[in-house]
This record gives sequence, structure tokens and C-alpha cells, in this order.
Amino acid sequence: MSQRHRTAEVPLPPKQELRAHAHGERHRIHVELNQVAHQVSAGLEADDLHEPGTAWKPVHHHDSDVAKNKVAKQTRNRRHWKTKMWKRRTKLRQEKAEAFRLAGEP
Repeated sequence: MSQRHRTAEVPLPPKQELRAHAHGERHRIHVELNQVAHQVSAGLEADDLHEPGTAWKPVHHHDSDVAKNKVAKQTRNRRHWKTKMWKRRTKLRQEKAEAFRLAGEP
């Protein structure tokens, strides 16, 4: 197997280039599937046709360790919206509303 993207000495292609390549690949598959659909609607048997597949995927899809590290970093930095301060404020609002309710009753 080729080792051209597995060493630290060889830089990876820029993200913009990878995204452009991925976009082109998605477009190619879409066009080929559209052609297959036209051929089937024209009367050809679906079993006789070649269905296109993905011939290229970005690097992170090949390396499971990179994907795991990426997910771990995202979950570590993300803050949950329901913090203690939020709970405290909600409790204060509820107590205040209850106090007004009790003060309004005769």
C-alpha cells in the first residue's frame, strides 16, 4: 500500500482542495446515478446496469484514530447550555412567581 500521506514530512493537501475534490466526486456520482435512472426508465433491466460507487473519500475517513481524536476534542470543548447558573436563575424566577401568586391571593 502507498505510504505517501502517512509520514509527517509530506504535507497533506489543503482543506480547500480536499473539499473541491469531494464536491467533484459527489457531483460525478449524482450524474452517473441520474444516467442509470434514465436508462432504467428507457426500458433496460436494472440488473444489467453498473451502479456507480464512491471512488474517493477524504483522508479522515480512512484513519479511524484521526476521527476518534476529532470527536473527543469536540465533546471536550463543548459546554452544556444548562449550567448551574441557569438552574439557579430558573429557581429564582419560579420562587418570585410563586411569591407574587401568593401575595395576589386574598
